[in-house]
Amino acid sequence: MRGLAFHKRKKKRKFRSLRIRALEGAPQKRAIIYKFAIVTPRKPNSARRTIAKARILCTAKRIFCKIPGIGDHFLRKFACVMVEGHGLKDVPGVKYTLIRGLEDFEIIERFGRCNRRSKFGTKAPDELILRRKLKKQYETAFK
Repeated sequence: MRGLAFHKRKKKRKFRSLRIRALEGAPQKRAIIYKFAIVTPRKPNSARRTIAKARILCTAKRIFCKIPGIGDHFLRKFACVMVEGHGLKDVPGVKYTLIRGLEDFEIIERFGRCNRRSKFGTKAPDELILRRKLKKQYETAFK
C-alpha cells in the first residue's frame, strides 16, 4: 500500500531562477557606466575583451556588460546606455551586452568595418563602392 500512495502525489515543479536577474524580465533596461575593464577569457580562448561595469537605474543593481564592436569606443564614465540579456560565453560573470546606437553609445566605430555592416549601420567604404561599379561595367561590356 505504501507504493500506491507515493504514486498519487502531485509532481513537484522545479524552481527555475531567472538567468538575467538584473533585468527582472524586461528585454532591455537603462544603465549608467561607472568603470571600464579589459578581461581575458577562459582557458581554450585567449583575447582581450572590453567590458563595462554598469549600474541599472531603476533597480541600482551593479552588473558587468560586454562592449560590442572592434577597437576603441566613444563611451566615457557616467554615460547612459541600454543593456540587453546575452553576454560573453567565455568570460565568467559577464551576462549582459550594451546596445549600440541607443542613448550615449554611438553606432559608429573608428575602424573601417567591411563585414556585417548592416548590423551596425555603417556605410560601405569608397574602395568597395568603386570596385562594385567597375565589376558591373565589366559584366555589361562582355555580355
